[in-house]
Amino acid sequence: MDDLTACLKELEEKLFEPSIRASREMLTALLSRDFREIGSSGRLYTFDVVVSALLAEKRTGTSRGEHFETQRLAERVALLTYRAIYTDADGSERRTLRSSIWRLEEDGHWRMLFHQGTVIA
Repeated sequence: MDDLTACLKELEEKLFEPSIRASREMLTALLSRDFREIGSSGRLYTFDVVVSALLAEKRTGTSRGEHFETQRLAERVALLTYRAIYTDADGSERRTLRSSIWRLEEDGHWRMLFHQGTVIA
């Protein structure tokens, strides 16, 4: 795994952690103010909507990722793709293909600019 993939994998996996998802400060450190997400419903969500939803979230399971790959889109922009597995407290699983666009911002920190997940069988 190259350095960029390892870096973005680590940042992406922080967003799996309940303590990060419950902290406005940590979410602001990981998500760009320009952040957008397309949900499985097909709706477009903004930074403010996603942060509010994550802060109110009541997760009962755990998430993990596998098969992380990156592709540079520009000098300061990269696409991260992977498979995610969410395991609920009852043992049921939901698998998704995930893609995130990360941007190296002016302050020297990578932040997620865009995210989309697609449920798979």
